[in-house]
Amino acid sequence: MKHGPIFDRELSLNIESNVQKLEKDFELLFHETPQIYQAPGRVNLIGEHTDYNEGFVMPAAINFFTWVAVSPRRDRKLAVRAQNFDQQAEFSLDDIRASGDHQWSDYVLGVATVFEQAGHRIPGANLLITGDVPLGAGLSSSASLEVAVASAFAGMTSATIDSRQLALLCQRAENEFVGARCGIMDQFIAVHGRREHALLLDCRSLDYRHLPLPSKASLVICNTMIRHSVAAGEYNQRRAECEEGVRILSRRNANIKALRDVTPVDFEQLQKELPAIVRKRCRHVITEDARVEGAAIALTQGNLYAFGDLMYQSHASLRDDYEVSCPELDLMVQVAQKEDGVFGARMTGGGFGGCTVNLVKTEHADAFKDSVGKAYHQATGIAPEIYICSTADGAMHIK
Repeated sequence: MKHGPIFDRELSLNIESNVQKLEKDFELLFHETPQIYQAPGRVNLIGEHTDYNEGFVMPAAINFFTWVAVSPRRDRKLAVRAQNFDQQAEFSLDDIRASGDHQWSDYVLGVATVFEQAGHRIPGANLLITGDVPLGAGLSSSASLEVAVASAFAGMTSATIDSRQLALLCQRAENEFVGARCGIMDQFIAVHGRREHALLLDCRSLDYRHLPLPSKASLVICNTMIRHSVAAGEYNQRRAECEEGVRILSRRNANIKALRDVTPVDFEQLQKELPAIVRKRCRHVITEDARVEGAAIALTQGNLYAFGDLMYQSHASLRDDYEVSCPELDLMVQVAQKEDGVFGARMTGGGFGGCTVNLVKTEHADAFKDSVGKAYHQATGIAPEIYICSTADGAMHIK
């Protein structure tokens, strides 16, 4: 896969220059030399809306990053500046309160709160934060921020936290402090990503394994630039419909605790018990889990065509059974499917806008970007953002 700069707009900087600038700016602001930590964004290759049903997902970390420069203080205060927003704030660790409106600072404060609740005392810290994870594109900028901040706190305090616990602490911060009911996938891949690999994660047990993504394929992410306002309410409705399905199916089989406990064969026998809408929702989740397991086999065998076919099937299920796609996402997949060198394409993320993920032969990636961008713009009047990505390693101390 290609490595190096991947955010193609002129404002993009490569990793080295980002880090050098962050270090210099920190020294000017706080008059100290910092330690610097980074955590990646992510894209989910397959396995959508399975995480909160205790199923399987297959994300990959991508080389968009959040960087956090940090130095310790001794006054129990956090002095935090976010360069992307040109905003600075100071907080007392003895009186942390959320803003209530998902401000960037809530993610930092949430991590500090759960970090201390877990028994790791923070003496105080200066933090300078920057990043190039596109905001609002469904590439997990929030988890990237949380994991980078948690890694900085862990390094600064010499806290002994294993990688799974670090991911779980960050998920708790978003669930309990920020108030977003996310699953574990985003934080987990930000910690456990590996270059030139995807990650198969069991969201119930947190067992995982890395699967090879060969260098002949690139991940191309197409941002529709659309975000429909119904997304949050519809997301909660889908969760409720899945829970209703489990409630009904568990009457027939007490071993069914979540939809991941229902096999496609079981579902064929039991689906008549379900109301029509609930049946469709459950069918997506159950067949999507099976697709993820099939995708893992395909990657293990190096069969990218089989993997791509499962991506198309996933998109059709999200469109027809889970009903979380939208015309712009469908158009982006349709346009991609006609291009040379494409193994597969699908919507990625919660739906109702956002991005598609495309698996494309590396030698075709640049032409794919140009052609799809033009076709989408011509059809919608909207200029998309298209990112040619490479996979990345998870969170690390880089300086």
